[in-house]
Amino acid sequence: MTSPIKLAIVGVGKIVYDQHLPAITGQAADYALVATASRNNTIDNVPSFPTIEAMLAADPSIEAVSLCMPPQYRYAAARKALAAGKHVFLEKPPGATLSEVADLEAFAAAQGVSLFASWHSRYAPGVQPAKAYLAGEKPTAMHVIWKEDVRQWHPNQDWIWQAGGLGVFDPGINALSIVTEILPSAVFLTKAALEFPENRDAPIGADLHFQDADGVKVHAEFDWRQTGKQSWDIIVTTAKGEVRLADGGSRLWINGDEQTLAKEAEYPSLYQRFAEIIRAGKSDVDVAPLRHVADAFMLGQRKVVDAFHD
Repeated sequence: MTSPIKLAIVGVGKIVYDQHLPAITGQAADYALVATASRNNTIDNVPSFPTIEAMLAADPSIEAVSLCMPPQYRYAAARKALAAGKHVFLEKPPGATLSEVADLEAFAAAQGVSLFASWHSRYAPGVQPAKAYLAGEKPTAMHVIWKEDVRQWHPNQDWIWQAGGLGVFDPGINALSIVTEILPSAVFLTKAALEFPENRDAPIGADLHFQDADGVKVHAEFDWRQTGKQSWDIIVTTAKGEVRLADGGSRLWINGDEQTLAKEAEYPSLYQRFAEIIRAGKSDVDVAPLRHVADAFMLGQRKVVDAFHD
């Protein structure tokens, strides 16, 4: 039997308490949480440090590090962890830029350690069944509606509105991670419109148009001003009917019939995958969703809208 991987977390916040910690504690055979580094928060009964440098110096036995701070600060922390010979788990998005992630991937290979760019929505229970169906039934069109209330999900989080914080693409990239997973052919951006509040550096809305080499079109609508029911839906048209993913991929209909799915286990599945690649001595760094975001900023027409206030 292999020993549990000695894991540390850097950047302890809401996502760690809600998702990472339950996933890690539920996989005691794979992980032992031995340390955290965070400016403001701690985890009960786990040694805590103010910085990643202090943490790595104090406990050389750490084998792997999960980086859960905002993407603008992730590259420097990842370089430090990789330089110390640690395997690294990157929360989504894996970095603020594609160049950062490419450098980290090359550096991880040079160090002989694993790097994991995690996309939790790909592990939603409806995603793989939808992918399997679409592998045999070619899509003819896709419509993505990803609309939520930023005040509910990211209250008073200024970093997400700063350059590199992605704005509405922070949730939108979850949709793009599913799109790039379930479509049998690659799509590329053809047109984009981005709405920026006059007092923010990141968009609050995005309207995106993609197509593949055969002209199959994908339309994605992202918005952070949704009230009432939140919308996380992907509708794929095929010659035989419709494939509909709802609630972020937790529900699936194929040609009108709702499918029986496994229980939701996105973050446990991420940590299972991280353990697999560590023990296999490889990395898993897919940047396709982030590349689409970069393309949107490159190609998108910018529109200034009313100021946003929490």
